[in-house]
Amino acid sequence: MACEGIFHTASPIITNADSKEEMLDSAINGTLNVLRSCKKNPFLKRVVLTSSSSTVRLRDEAEFPPNVLLDETSWSSVEFCESIQIWYAVAKILAEKSAWEFAKENNIDLVAVLPTFVIGPNLSPVLGPTASDVLGLFKGETEKFTIFGRMGYVHIDDVASCHILVYETAGAKGRYICNSAVLGSDELVALLAKRFPSFPIPKSLPNIHGEQTYGYNTSKIRKLGLEFRGVEEMFDDSVESLKAHGYLREGAA
Repeated sequence: MACEGIFHTASPIITNADSKEEMLDSAINGTLNVLRSCKKNPFLKRVVLTSSSSTVRLRDEAEFPPNVLLDETSWSSVEFCESIQIWYAVAKILAEKSAWEFAKENNIDLVAVLPTFVIGPNLSPVLGPTASDVLGLFKGETEKFTIFGRMGYVHIDDVASCHILVYETAGAKGRYICNSAVLGSDELVALLAKRFPSFPIPKSLPNIHGEQTYGYNTSKIRKLGLEFRGVEEMFDDSVESLKAHGYLREGAA
């Protein structure tokens, strides 16, 4: 049977700054290698690329007007990301831009999905970086979410639905931000501490970023019919999954 669609969802996450060249090479050349294979397929109809909201929101806060709603036309600053050594974001920006350039040159129908911080159940018993960060928060750790500051959140099931939707919708085109809600770190922990009182979640976090008021305009994907689950549901599902895999127990740090 012919292969008509490709979903390229993988990208390396390496936190060691010494490994930045490895991360950039894997992300960019990994994406281009997939597209080179796609170019050879005469039956291909569409490629869906998993990018990231980190390609949209990372710039000097002073560049954002108050309460700005970032949309798919916004791009993060590579120079800013390099200055604070967020190599994952640099890799995602350069990989996505390389993908758009290759797709244009080779007449490939490419659509990109840009998820925010993905929350929800874990299929694997081995936790990835995002699930590990959530687990840490529920055990009382504060460092990661203090650094994250204001951030968008989305349920993993909505991310999956978004990929399918943009693949199956003939008129889908370009980039699609996939986000349910944007919360400051203080807003998030206040909500979670109240909802999950048996866990040592801090009730507040230090503000190290100053005032952050940005949000995301998700009207483009909503017009295709996607409805997002709320923050409560995504964390409910995440907690149940962490319990099922043996990482969390009620009342235990």
